[in-house]
Amino acid sequence: MTRWVRTEVPMRAEFEIQRATTSVNTPDDEQFECWINAVVPVRDCRFSLTIRIVDEQEAQRFNLEYRNRDYATNVLSFPAELPEGLPAEVRQSQLGDLLICAPVVEREASEQKKLEDDHWAHLTIHGILHLMGYDHEQPDEAVVMESLETEILKNIGVSDPYLDSR
Repeated sequence: MTRWVRTEVPMRAEFEIQRATTSVNTPDDEQFECWINAVVPVRDCRFSLTIRIVDEQEAQRFNLEYRNRDYATNVLSFPAELPEGLPAEVRQSQLGDLLICAPVVEREASEQKKLEDDHWAHLTIHGILHLMGYDHEQPDEAVVMESLETEILKNIGVSDPYLDSR
């Protein structure tokens, strides 16, 4: 008699960093991995994520196409759009894509007198939280999202990015 035993093989966490930029001072893959894991610990969650680092022209094009805003922004989040009917564990494992504009990140860090790596960390974490369903369009949503961001950043040694704006 043949007996089937169902074993669960967890999907391992996967992320890809695409560099389509002329900027040479972008964080390395290990640094992105640290920031990603600060938000979505690999041991607790299985997921797939792509981060694409771009120049202003590409960021502006995507911002215009998807948000109807004709300028290059620092980070855009594109949650995964999966077909209906997939098992919940598959749907939850597909976070989506982030598009981060290197020149904007660098310029903002300088203008805001922040360490560039700290600003990269903040925007990466901010974008991932958007992929996870957090938002800041309404004041109550902003309080929740910004509090979570500052707690995650604090845990990795980055100061509160909203300190001067509160």
